[in-house]
Amino acid sequence: MTKVTLNRKISQRVANGHPWVFANEVNRVDGNAEAGAIVDVHTHDDKFLGRGYINPKSQILVRILTRKKNEEVNDDFFLRKLSEAWKQRQQMGYTENCRLIFGEADGLPQLIIDKFNDYFVIQTLALGIDMWKDAIVKAINHIFHPKGIYERNDVPIRELEGMEQKKGFLSEPFDTNIIINENGLKFHVDIANGQKTGYFLDQQDNRRHIEHIVKDAEVLGAFTYTGTFEIHAAKYGAKSVLGLDISENAIAMCNKNAELNGVADKCKFECVNAFDVLKTWVKEGKQYDVVMLDPPSFTKSRATIQKAITGYKEINLRGMKLVKPGGFLVTSSCTNLVQPDLFLEIIQMAAKDARRQLRQVTFQTQSSDHPIIWGWENTHYLKFLIVQVF
Repeated sequence: MTKVTLNRKISQRVANGHPWVFANEVNRVDGNAEAGAIVDVHTHDDKFLGRGYINPKSQILVRILTRKKNEEVNDDFFLRKLSEAWKQRQQMGYTENCRLIFGEADGLPQLIIDKFNDYFVIQTLALGIDMWKDAIVKAINHIFHPKGIYERNDVPIRELEGMEQKKGFLSEPFDTNIIINENGLKFHVDIANGQKTGYFLDQQDNRRHIEHIVKDAEVLGAFTYTGTFEIHAAKYGAKSVLGLDISENAIAMCNKNAELNGVADKCKFECVNAFDVLKTWVKEGKQYDVVMLDPPSFTKSRATIQKAITGYKEINLRGMKLVKPGGFLVTSSCTNLVQPDLFLEIIQMAAKDARRQLRQVTFQTQSSDHPIIWGWENTHYLKFLIVQVF
């Protein structure tokens, strides 16, 4: 087994549980360091820390899969890990749709598996985990006997690992436009062409939190994507719902989902640039009982974190100004580099500039099938806030 020995000053961080070993934290590598190979990681004084996969092309040289010295990484290893993850999801009440594997948080770095009833979508985002794709598919088939498995590896991050972007069937071909159930509603999911894995499961619990604030309300939703929050609002008794998104495909899916749930009479969707429209409507003095903002990530790099802060502040300031006094702002951030304390600080800055006072209703994170490991900020990325605006 190839042996990776860490520097004296760095190894404690990895010893405390973090699965990433950066190249500049390594003192030496003894043995074969072929990309994707399984290696053992040791402290500077030769204590075993873990076993994982290596890639000399990546800044993260090793990602640890197990801390057990006698645990081999093989097909049975992946079967155990997926079985454990499924048992844990079931314990929390996720039986139909869930993120089955959330990468590092489930001990399988850079692996994403989403379960949409009897269909599965996987992403293998690092070379070391991609080399075990056959074992992962075999485990899914063994545990679930699914109707279909699809890979959505059409993501640029794979290129940093020396891999090509690709997508396609990992099972017999099937209709990739499926329908799922969520909170008593139904939604179309385009597995092959939708964003990420086709649907944002991380907000499925948060969507229930709007139930009481939208009753009899005029609701505006920006960055609606496939209309899930907006359609929940209509079902929960909103008087009217307007959703905005820049993507024509997203708006088409919104309309399909509204029809599917019998709320097409209440829901209207427009293909526009939400940033520009909200700014215009603020100037025009438009206001709503509830404004919902669910923008995309504003940065994936610390180098542009200030730009993200400015963006979140501006969009929330506009949102607050569009809320009638006593109404509600529902706002989210999926940028993991903007941690919860900073997000709340941004909202407070926006409120100050908007000359509005806020009263918190609820502050949540991603749904529990996306587990958070304390201290690993990449696992704690979603912030979901409802405030009453005065």
